[in-house]
Amino acid sequence: MGLFDDALGKAVPGGSIAKPLMIAAAALLAARMFGGKDAPQQAPAGAPAPADVDGGLIGGLGGLIDKFRNAGQGDVIDSWVGSGQNKPIQPPALEQALGRTTISDLARKSGMSEQELLAQLSQVLPGLVDNLTPQGRMPTDQEIRGYRR
Repeated sequence: MGLFDDALGKAVPGGSIAKPLMIAAAALLAARMFGGKDAPQQAPAGAPAPADVDGGLIGGLGGLIDKFRNAGQGDVIDSWVGSGQNKPIQPPALEQALGRTTISDLARKSGMSEQELLAQLSQVLPGLVDNLTPQGRMPTDQEIRGYRR
């Protein structure tokens, strides 16, 4: 199991996640950062994440963090990345942070309605981001490669 799969399984109570939500989460984050041949080098702290198409719909994990911070949800995303309890996010706030186009694209890719997608992502995304950020930081390329089998 890879880093992304492992983190996703741990993010869901009971470890069971429906395939459409797996598709949506992977489309959102995983392509470049978790297993793609063009995995990024560790960016300096505070540097914006590259937003190329290989990084999921929003540029991978770094792009997600930037989206939340730019949407005024920095305290929420920082609670997911840092240690301690993850702050919840309601579906309307998640839609505002990710953007309408991203939500529409994710819904189409997963085959879920936008409302169901937002409801499920708002429950899973805090734990997923928490599990993908060991010790409250972005994983290094070496850590990502170490999970590949």
